[in-house]
Amino acid sequence: MPLEISGTLLLVGVGNMGGALLKGWLDQGLDSRCIIVQDPNPPQPIAQLLAANGLCALAAEQVAERLTEKPAVIVIAVKPQLMDAVFPAVARLAGPETVVLSVAAGKTVASFEKHLARRAPVVRSIPNTPASVGRGITAAFANADVTPQQKAQCDKLLCAVGAVGWVDDESLIDAATAVSGSGPAYVFLLAECLAEAGVKAGLPPELADKLARWTVAGAGELLHRSDLPPAQLRTNVTSPNGATHAALQVLMATPGLQDLMTEAVAAATRRSAELAG
Repeated sequence: MPLEISGTLLLVGVGNMGGALLKGWLDQGLDSRCIIVQDPNPPQPIAQLLAANGLCALAAEQVAERLTEKPAVIVIAVKPQLMDAVFPAVARLAGPETVVLSVAAGKTVASFEKHLARRAPVVRSIPNTPASVGRGITAAFANADVTPQQKAQCDKLLCAVGAVGWVDDESLIDAATAVSGSGPAYVFLLAECLAEAGVKAGLPPELADKLARWTVAGAGELLHRSDLPPAQLRTNVTSPNGATHAALQVLMATPGLQDLMTEAVAAATRRSAELAG
């Protein structure tokens, strides 16, 4: 079944995340005629994607002229530091049935509600960078004014670039940001450290990098495809008193990887809350 929405979709910003969403929607068959894109300077690859689908990126003043009805969904994908300059004008385009879906980090539901009519439906979401290859995970929160139909529509739009998990308490978005939003950086650091450890063990740098990349990517794919919990997959790799067991004795010591990860996620959670105000 192709992706469908009921009404017009206004996408504001087609940088990394907005562009990934747009590509995901088009790949899943969303009719380009229902999409309006607002961006003063889209990246060249996105400009080509737009042209190939009969779309163009409009300046803010052109959007109102193009709209023939109030959007069903307004997706806000601009950088957080641009939000205060961009969103007030966009908010005036929202109708009483418009749901605002934000993918901007660090902006609370309240920061959107203050620009919108009373009881406006708003969804705050945090996708992560693997969305660019269709393997993202998004944490999302809907305010009390989002209808079940609007929530389902936002879920479909976000699922175009991966999986979605909903939280009932907006404060949990900060913890989700620390785990999944920032999480790819932790995995990339693991690949860096694994490659560097390989070099120190005597491997040529190019081979160490290749081994680390493929190991991290392959283990991630195995985790994705398997129904087994991570702990069981780890156990399956670990022979008693073997090489893997010797390494895990180090990584699982106290303090070990779990302690460091707990501390790192706590730090990221605190900082996410601070940035959101």
